[in-house]
Amino acid sequence: MDYFEQDEDKDRLKDLIIEVLEIQDERYETNPAIAEVLAKVDRDLFIQIQETPPTIPDRKNKTLKLWFKIATVAASLVLIFTGIYFFNHRPVTPSAIVKVEEQEINPGDFGATLTMANGKKISLASVSKGEIARESGIVITKTDDGRLMYQIDEKLYDPNAINTLSTARGETYQVTLPDGSRVYLNAASSLTYSASLLQNGKRVVKLIGEGYFEVAKDRRHPFIVKTNKQEIEVLGTHFNISSYTDDEVEKTTLLEGSVKLSALGNSKLLKPGQQAKLSGGKIAIVETDADLVVAWKNNEFVVESEHIEAIMKMIERWYNVEVIYIGEKTRERFSGKVSRFDNLSKVLEIVESTGEAHFDIKGRTVYVSK
Repeated sequence: MDYFEQDEDKDRLKDLIIEVLEIQDERYETNPAIAEVLAKVDRDLFIQIQETPPTIPDRKNKTLKLWFKIATVAASLVLIFTGIYFFNHRPVTPSAIVKVEEQEINPGDFGATLTMANGKKISLASVSKGEIARESGIVITKTDDGRLMYQIDEKLYDPNAINTLSTARGETYQVTLPDGSRVYLNAASSLTYSASLLQNGKRVVKLIGEGYFEVAKDRRHPFIVKTNKQEIEVLGTHFNISSYTDDEVEKTTLLEGSVKLSALGNSKLLKPGQQAKLSGGKIAIVETDADLVVAWKNNEFVVESEHIEAIMKMIERWYNVEVIYIGEKTRERFSGKVSRFDNLSKVLEIVESTGEAHFDIKGRTVYVSK
């Protein structure tokens, strides 16, 4: 016991904890959250020392055993701190438990429905790989990695044959279009296109919801994405469009190349790293972190200074749940990253650990309160 009452050993403990915590690029002197963690270490260390047997014959063994306990306390507190820091830069509050009734809600999965020109619907989650359809000179196959791919026999195909690829809530999918362009569809989205893609010399698709596009270069045939509010024209580029009908703002984010946006007579050019926000027919251009915007494509939830409503919309679409708010909504903004493969309760626990929102899951309904 006397060993850990020495000042130099207390300093060793404090330096160890600060060193680990500063991995998060935070300073002890200026971050109240770290100071609070260290204060808790002081309290827990005192308890650990009090619980240590009073007589241990070998001073060396005593030192090792006590330092093992100290390391355990420090590691536990670091995990608590980093988990909460990860989602919100706020002082740590005690971890909360999301109330869950009935079964756990699993995350979404890879799947979609293809609606052919003749009205036939094919569930792509259950269909085996290989050729899945042949119509009007179009051969559609499902690849080994689950993507949809088109091949066209130019002598037989019907250029007016329209296909629609749609994802429900809790589904995401990829398609390689006839020109070689690749499109990733987020949950609750749809992509409509003709077999040839061509309309008046341009490749044209219509998007509802959210999609990430990797457009094959073809200078003779510009690629046009139509939404309910605007048109985006490109030659060959990588960009993301979020055009959900229940969102007030439609967002187009450019990662590579250049795009031209047009809406109600207004037009703007985007550069890589920029995002166009369309609202009320007006287009505003802002700088953004493009990697953050397309994190969903890499199966992550990443938010930066977002209100609770934006986060819960993501959860509604991916976990196929209904969200109901009880009482006043929190106005706190949240930042962080979690895997889209996590079960719903785990994702909500991270948000709830900030102390700014509370959740109660009943069946497939999530009740949100402040």
